[in-house]
Amino acid sequence: MIRLLLVDDQSLIRRGLKALLETDAEFAVVGEGSNGREAVELVEQLQPDVVLMDVQMPIVDGVAGTREICQRFPQTSGQKC
Repeated sequence: MIRLLLVDDQSLIRRGLKALLETDAEFAVVGEGSNGREAVELVEQLQPDVVLMDVQMPIVDGVAGTREICQRFPQTSGQKC
C-alpha cells in the first residue's frame, strides 16, 4: 500500500483527489494539509511514502515545502527531488 499525503490550499481539490485515489486499494491517504509548512509538519508526523502538493499556496508554497521535505525526509522524497 502506498501512503499518500495531499497538500493543496483548496479543500475541494483535496477532497476530490482523496475520493479518486481511495477507489484504488493500493493507495491510502494518510493526511491532508493546506500549505507547505503543514506539509513538512505532516511528513514528520505521518511518514507518507508520497506527497502530492500544489505549487501555489499561501504561507509556504509547494516549491519551498518540497525543497524542505527533500532535504529533511529523503525516505519520503526518494529519487524525485
